[in-house]
Amino acid sequence: MKHIPVLLDAVMRALGDLSGRTIVDATFGAGGYSRAFLDAGARRVVAFDRDPNVLGDADALKRDFSERFEFVPCPFSYISELDELYDAIVFDLGISSMQIDVASRGFSFRYDGPLDMRMSGDGISAADLIQRLDVDELAKILRDYGDVKKSAGLARVIKDAGPKTTFELKELVRNPRDVAPVFQALRIAVNDEMGQLARALDAVPNRLVVGGKCICVTFHSIEDRIVKNTFRNWVTPVGDPRLPVVAAAKFAPIKMAVPTDAEISNNPRARSAHMRGVIKSY
Repeated sequence: MKHIPVLLDAVMRALGDLSGRTIVDATFGAGGYSRAFLDAGARRVVAFDRDPNVLGDADALKRDFSERFEFVPCPFSYISELDELYDAIVFDLGISSMQIDVASRGFSFRYDGPLDMRMSGDGISAADLIQRLDVDELAKILRDYGDVKKSAGLARVIKDAGPKTTFELKELVRNPRDVAPVFQALRIAVNDEMGQLARALDAVPNRLVVGGKCICVTFHSIEDRIVKNTFRNWVTPVGDPRLPVVAAAKFAPIKMAVPTDAEISNNPRARSAHMRGVIKSY
């Protein structure tokens, strides 16, 4: 299944006129956002992705747009290494259809395959992570990243069994409602997704021009909470409100958007998405 960019229309409306603008597409995926930015007249797009399987799509955009498109095969936390300012930085968070729908990558409980879940192909797999963690550590991951109830007992079952495939793990989760959260929790831990997001967002204010925008599309409550709290801090005036002088907020909010019924009908994976954004004030 080809990945369909979620909330693309809302993101484009939030960004406004892109003519002559420089944009960071922090999560390239299949290139849907990057292509839309370039088609809308962006002067240059710099795209990040750590998944080596997206290189074909990146090469296609490079052929179509030449020097206007640059691909960086790194996690988006490397935004901190950029040495120029941009008009917008856009994150389409979560996992892509190309990752979910390939059984050999081990992201989905709908297909039997190795319990891998590595976005970059490097580092330790989900199966290896289970082997390395003790029960308390594994339970914390299930609780913090999947909101799994009775995580301690389930962690013991998973640890003792040492699953090596997606179906082996799925069969260990007796409550069907916990299957997706367990897979989500392990995927987040394997790829350090929340750490990557926090580090990337920390770098954003120093990589945007005045008037520049940061847009984030989130898909689950954990990453959405990080984005929401970070943006709230950015748009809050600095200083003691009881004093006569309070410094203006560095950012102003952009109206949140969620998918329309039509978009959800066309792409069910969009149903939990939220778009949040801010614009740099000074």
